[in-house]
Amino acid sequence: MKILALCTGNPERLPGKSYKTGIFKHAVNGAVMIDAEGLVGDAICNRKHHGGVDQAVYVEGSLTLDWWAQELGQPYEAGTFGENMVISDLDNRDVAVGDRFAAGDLVLEVTACRMPCATFAARMADPKFVKRYTAAARPGIYCRVIRGGVVEPGMPMEYTSFSGDKITMPELMETFGRRLQGADRARYLAAPIHYKLRAMLESQTDEAH
Repeated sequence: MKILALCTGNPERLPGKSYKTGIFKHAVNGAVMIDAEGLVGDAICNRKHHGGVDQAVYVEGSLTLDWWAQELGQPYEAGTFGENMVISDLDNRDVAVGDRFAAGDLVLEVTACRMPCATFAARMADPKFVKRYTAAARPGIYCRVIRGGVVEPGMPMEYTSFSGDKITMPELMETFGRRLQGADRARYLAAPIHYKLRAMLESQTDEAH
């Protein structure tokens, strides 16, 4: 595996919208510094739902983007989905919470899957894209930064699978917003999931049967 693209964006307005968004990402040439908050210089406009330490870097696998290019019937340009990094030979469906990506000094750890929103649908100019993206069950990958570093396109990427029980990106998408019981909740809490999901699960109690 290697880094195929690194993408950053500036605050821009979507057509017909009053707010600005950082979803418009474009591939950059040369090296980029990634720290605990993500790619230095990348715009994050709505910090309530985007960015933060457990959602610092958004990754897409090249095999998944190839699938989308065929599905959408047009070439895929890096950054179209708002991703920060494209990794070669990676299928999003195979990635699980706790998996790690390392390039140079940089170490990323998977925490969550991407859930589509209205801004994403507007970016794709398709009001039905949220349903289409969800039905595809190939969600993008959010990571926390375990160790920051300077990276650039072409660098080799080392991939290490989580040693515990697997919670894949498609499973995370399928269970989003649901109450988890007993063993399932324990399995999620045993993995290094996003702190917001952890807090939600820790507040839940098993329903009486």
